Amino acid sequence: MLKSFVGPFVATLFIAVFVLVMQFLWLYVDDLIGKGLELYIVAKLLFLASVSIVPMALPIAVLIASIMTFGNFGEHFELTAIKSSGISLQRIMFPLMILSFFIAIGAFVFTEKVIPYSNLKMYTLLFDVRHQNPALDIRAGIFSNDVDGYSIRIGKKSDKTTMMYDFMIYDHTENLGNKTVIVADSGVIKVTDDIKFMVITMYNGCKYEEKEEEEDEKDQDKKAYPHIKNEFSEQTISLPLKGFNFEESDDAVFKKNYQMLDMKKLNIAIDSLTIKYERKLIFTQKTLIGNKFFKNEVKLRNKEDSTNFFIPDSVKRSLSANNLPVIIDLDTAFNTEGFHEQGEILKLASEYAKKVEEQIVNSKRELRQKEEWIAKHKIVWHNKLTYAVACFIFFFIGAPLGAIIKKGGFGLPIIISILFFLTYYIISMTGKKFVTEGIWEATFGMWFSSGLIFPVGIFLTWKATTDSPLLNFEGYKEAIIKFFKRFKKS
Repeated sequence: MLKSFVGPFVATLFIAVFVLVMQFLWLYVDDLIGKGLELYIVAKLLFLASVSIVPMALPIAVLIASIMTFGNFGEHFELTAIKSSGISLQRIMFPLMILSFFIAIGAFVFTEKVIPYSNLKMYTLLFDVRHQNPALDIRAGIFSNDVDGYSIRIGKKSDKTTMMYDFMIYDHTENLGNKTVIVADSGVIKVTDDIKFMVITMYNGCKYEEKEEEEDEKDQDKKAYPHIKNEFSEQTISLPLKGFNFEESDDAVFKKNYQMLDMKKLNIAIDSLTIKYERKLIFTQKTLIGNKFFKNEVKLRNKEDSTNFFIPDSVKRSLSANNLPVIIDLDTAFNTEGFHEQGEILKLASEYAKKVEEQIVNSKRELRQKEEWIAKHKIVWHNKLTYAVACFIFFFIGAPLGAIIKKGGFGLPIIISILFFLTYYIISMTGKKFVTEGIWEATFGMWFSSGLIFPVGIFLTWKATTDSPLLNFEGYKEAIIKFFKRFKKS
């Protein structure tokens, strides 16, 4: 049983990792193309991405391998022969059950120890790749602004040699416009090995340079030369390149991100963020109540000791336990004022209400961001367990399902496995979204998908053990009728 399972498991694991890495590559292809990256940089990024994808690929590998294994046994009537000798399906599944348990433990250890490190290296490298300047690509007939401070245009390139023709270079390094222009018939462009300078050797050209006209008050007859033209048969210039040489950043900047933490550090981070959130919430409430709803705090100065003190707002004092019966009729107080004063009061109240509303909206947005950040930490914490548990649960779906359909190979088992995994993945992503939006608690949202597929595994195991058909609608109909008859009698 183990030998029959390991082969399909390893094969499907590599296939699942490859498919998910292609998805990663398709997602970040725009950040990789045209950057002049060396092959080992791209290979390193893909390797780190594949390591980070392994926990997601393990459940589907277990599902496909278990369906294929038991499907092959059922297709060749080996399950029937084993059962006829008095061995139950649970006893047949037991060795692979133990193996699935160890795979689940390995998945947990992998997500706890390896994934934080691989995520740290991958996102640091991805950050460097994204901020890498595009590689030099000077195309014929188009001005290239890849080199800071210069615009370079060539008329055409030679297909057989590195020679380029019809050079035109504008120097904008002094930010004075097109005051320096170099034109040449032909030339060659090379980049130094350390990618710090672009060396341009030009032939048969001239350099046009405009100078600011200088006036000499003492000598009005002094001639000025606002335009300089230098012809040359060969000239070499070096243009500095900035941001083209790839350098890896220090990963210490990303170490505190939730995707780079283990469960212990995630617990510490969640506690710290929760305390900060509660403090911010209390501070916001006190600020709104104390500074916005009670405006008439009176500041007095003690002449004897030169200290300041406040007299509380009269409304706030009326809210104390001893003065609860005090009631102020706002309509009566408002009507006692003149028409002009009433307009000023309404205008002031309207402006004040808008400021209060704006502060409430901003505080709500800030608190929501803090809630979402805490939720993301909790999601990663639960994912370390859900991926491991999913490996174990999917075995109890794949093994009995393979015994029921009695079909091996990469045909029907692959289709059924993909349908099950997509259903699980969609439900899992829905729960994750609800947790992030604050609709569900993290525990319920992240375990919702596992809670749904676990009864399916129990049901399929029972159907395979009793050798009853999976789609026996008449049997389901009779069971429902019996249930309602018992309910009616009671």
